[in-house]
Amino acid sequence: MTMRPLVLNPLFADLSGVKGIGEKTSKLLAKHLRGDQALPARFVDALFHLPSHVIDRRFRCTISQLPVQGVATLEVTIGNHKAPPRGVRAPYRIDAYDDSGHMTLVFFSTYPDQMARQFPVGEKRFISGEISWYGAEAQMSHPDYVLNSEDFGKMPALEPVYPLTSGLSSKIMRKAANAALEKLPQMPEWQDDSWLQKNAWPSFQAALNTQHAPDNPVALGLDQPNRLRLAYDELLANQLALSLVRAQMKRASGRKLVGTGQLQNQIINALPYQLTRSQISSGQEIAADMASGQRMLRLLQGDVGAGKTIVALLALAIAVESKTQGAFMVPTEILARQHYATLSKLVASTPLRLALLTGREKGKPREDILTKLAEGKIDILIGTHALFQDHVEFQNLGLVVIDEQHRFGVHQRLALQAKSEQGTDLLVMTATPIPRTLALTVYGDMDVSKLTEKPAGRLPIDTRVMPLSRIDEIVSGLHRSLATGARVYWVCPLVEESEFVDSAAAEKRFEALREIFGLTVGLVHGRMKGVEKDAVMANFKSGLLTILVSTTVIEVGVDVPEASIMIIENAERFGLAQLHQLRGRVGRGAAKSTCLLIYQDPLGETAKARLKIMRDTEDGFIIAEEDLKLRGAGEMLGTQQSGLPLFRMADLSVHGDLLATARDDAGLILNRDPQLQSPRGQALRNLLYVFEREEAIKLLASG
Repeated sequence: MTMRPLVLNPLFADLSGVKGIGEKTSKLLAKHLRGDQALPARFVDALFHLPSHVIDRRFRCTISQLPVQGVATLEVTIGNHKAPPRGVRAPYRIDAYDDSGHMTLVFFSTYPDQMARQFPVGEKRFISGEISWYGAEAQMSHPDYVLNSEDFGKMPALEPVYPLTSGLSSKIMRKAANAALEKLPQMPEWQDDSWLQKNAWPSFQAALNTQHAPDNPVALGLDQPNRLRLAYDELLANQLALSLVRAQMKRASGRKLVGTGQLQNQIINALPYQLTRSQISSGQEIAADMASGQRMLRLLQGDVGAGKTIVALLALAIAVESKTQGAFMVPTEILARQHYATLSKLVASTPLRLALLTGREKGKPREDILTKLAEGKIDILIGTHALFQDHVEFQNLGLVVIDEQHRFGVHQRLALQAKSEQGTDLLVMTATPIPRTLALTVYGDMDVSKLTEKPAGRLPIDTRVMPLSRIDEIVSGLHRSLATGARVYWVCPLVEESEFVDSAAAEKRFEALREIFGLTVGLVHGRMKGVEKDAVMANFKSGLLTILVSTTVIEVGVDVPEASIMIIENAERFGLAQLHQLRGRVGRGAAKSTCLLIYQDPLGETAKARLKIMRDTEDGFIIAEEDLKLRGAGEMLGTQQSGLPLFRMADLSVHGDLLATARDDAGLILNRDPQLQSPRGQALRNLLYVFEREEAIKLLASG
């Protein structure tokens, strides 16, 4: 077990100890900074939560000099209060004046006695806030600061503004950040001196100080030296960790898995279609890796519907032909059951023995599976993360396949590979096309195979964009489509990132459609039990249900070839990658497919651009590049749900070139100092700890 250096421990302490941050605020901070209020918010989280921009409060003026718009700071005398009559919903107004003129301070939903205490008539106050005009009269609604002359010196002239969430104030966020800066220890420099000088970058500590206490209005720009320095630190930590994982995997001896071809040929001969060129070439790359004697570490990247599953099955067949077992891990139970059904059909003509293991298998059936697995009577085990629990033991695991890899952390794939002492090959797959810069940050430790064609016979999907105001037209169009035997997905957005609200929009739409179409409408969402979800999906697959209303639980891998219409409600709320995944659920059968993107007016510029891209192209790789430009890496991959490292300092749409440099730098560092023992190596260990890449340090410790 590796120990974090003592000097860093204060950074990882709980923020709730800070004066003014109680239990309730601490939970809000935890949800905002860590995405989970069950985890404590720590000083390091506040430190890395960077402000988005600066409010410049240095403009001091009189009332007659007030700008047309913008922030102003001025000294005024408080005049008369004009409270609205009791029971009337109107603003509370206060007259304020100086030698040059009058203005009005405006407040909504306030109490007269509170106002009288805060704004005593006849006294002078310094106020600072956004100016607006009502005709010829200047107004300031809810000033940001109202201070007497003694406290005026405490107001920041340049005030950093933090991204916030409901219930969190700027004041609390600044308090947390300032407390975190005080905890920041002096650490040895981990960057190369000549590289720092060439770029004129400050130290790590100085860069963070400038971010949280900017000395000029443009100091927070993504292209400023302090931000570039922090972005590079974060990217180097990422690349160093991935390089260490790769070095460890490659160092662990592999074994030669050379198939006989017998099972593979049986599977290929039973297919109702021919493999595409890229399926064949990817299969050859995988087979060469497995036969090499070194551990395979390969990513199979293919667009929605490009046929990754069959390529993975052929690789698993090689493992079984080589007298070993295979594991196929997927992120959700729905997907595990579906893969089990799909693969069972594909291997029906072979002697391959498949089994399914999820959290739902319990008691005796579970014990039977585990016993057969340990005895080698199961060739391929399909399941969720239940596969890498301690008591799941394979007799001889040769190949691990992980689907939708970005939903599993590096430590999870290590845990699954550790189930074989002889070195396990690893194939990970994703249907989320990823731009090159992003692929380096998530899969930088892997070789890549790409599936670039769709299987023969797949028709293009007709994508249309329509406003929600035309919902009646859409519903009447469904009557016509259903009469021809079509099946329909209707996807509703998550209103918030909570399971409770997740289902609200879908339930409402389900009830509305049920009234029109009757019992042929089904509903599936994240709060339902696995058995309920399976029953609904089975009824949709069989045709008992013809319309399936759902949340994004159907985003990945659900396969109903008869479904030819995808309706996505409030499409403007979804990311491009997610829209592309959802659209890929149709267009899998012989019928011409349609995808309707329904939006709520008015549309923002980004949402407009996003929907236009969806209408213009079906190429997932083009879509991914555009998504990166529009939204940045963290949001693009749905990081909150996916377990991806969310970059807090780096923005890949701006700092992409730094990533390639960090990758080269990580390679050089480990060539010279593979165990990070030199003085710079020791400093780089601090970097890995600060950016929470402990898994990489454990690999160093294990040698």
